[in-house]
Amino acid sequence: MINSRSLDDLTPEAHMYAMRFLHACTLKGINILITCTYRDNEYQDYLYAQGRTRPGKIVTNAKGGESAHNYKVAFDFCPLVGGKPDWNDTKLWKEIGAIGQSVGLDWGGSWKSFPDMPHMQVPGFKIPRK
Repeated sequence: MINSRSLDDLTPEAHMYAMRFLHACTLKGINILITCTYRDNEYQDYLYAQGRTRPGKIVTNAKGGESAHNYKVAFDFCPLVGGKPDWNDTKLWKEIGAIGQSVGLDWGGSWKSFPDMPHMQVPGFKIPRK
């Protein structure tokens, strides 16, 4: 199973957006940890099983081949506050989401169905039809 955190595993376009995002966050004094870039279909299915056929909270509605991560055009992140991940500061998450949108990214936190605050992806990406 592959679950990468490397920006080098993104497409050139996604890499460019990620770098713009990180730079814009840095200019605002916000430190960001990239937690996931590319994941293969096997790892995506592993995540999909969480909260369904294995313990834990549901973290995705996407099976393998149905996530932008599987196509190397998305990344997940978390703000670092005092050097530690901060998953709970809603105001900070909204600020970071707005930063991502300002550099042209689609932010998962703005999704109406199943909002995904730690997710950014290349704008307009559509999952290829099978």
